[in-house]
Amino acid sequence: MGIGPSTKETSMHHFRDPLLDVLANDEDIDLLGIILVGSPDGNADKILVGTRAAIWAQGMRADGVIMSADGWGNSHVDYANTCEQLGRRGIPAAGLAFNGKNGKFVVTNAYLDAIVDICKNEDGIESNVLGENNMTVTDCRKALAMLKLKMRKADRERGN
Repeated sequence: MGIGPSTKETSMHHFRDPLLDVLANDEDIDLLGIILVGSPDGNADKILVGTRAAIWAQGMRADGVIMSADGWGNSHVDYANTCEQLGRRGIPAAGLAFNGKNGKFVVTNAYLDAIVDICKNEDGIESNVLGENNMTVTDCRKALAMLKLKMRKADRERGN
């Protein structure tokens, strides 16, 4: 499990990243930056990188975060932990990830409630078609809409 041909983002995808394009061109948000986090092998390191990313977002005073992952399986552990670490700090999070046929993460928590599944394969599988299961502009707009709703809810709960 992990990154396969259909979930692998090519260099062309990175140069024309739909998520960055959607976020950079939305007048309702202020794009603070991009944090790249690897997917370590050990569980202690997985907790560490997710916690550091959340602390970094908290230090930047981010009102919300959109996460993406181009892997699945073991990468879901890191992803779910980072979502949880953000949520524990009161930072709304939405995201994009490959879940496929089962439609679930390999681990779960209460903070995975606004994730767009980027699986495009009709059978819901990781295929040998390069880039088949990459995020699209539509996927990114859905994730942004979910994040905006979560941010509004958080503002109401804080009395803003």
